[in-house]
Amino acid sequence: MSEVGMIGLDLAKHVFQVHGADALGRPVLRKRLRRGQVLEFFSRQSRCVVAMEACSSAHFWGREIAKLGHEVRLIPPVRTAVRN
Repeated sequence: MSEVGMIGLDLAKHVFQVHGADALGRPVLRKRLRRGQVLEFFSRQSRCVVAMEACSSAHFWGREIAKLGHEVRLIPPVRTAVRN
């Protein structure tokens, strides 16, 4: 299996989604994590970029994941226009 170069983390209340890609952008990891499993999961991963949408809890998770040696990037939420 290819080494994960970037992980996208979708935050939620109870179940988080993790999607990992290799250096070429190919998906190599898809996983569901409960809140209590998140830090254990990232402690076992090699250092990589972790991206998540900026929200109220993203700052907390970003600090905790950065303490484990990962580079955290918060992405601004994208609003889509509704056209009639």
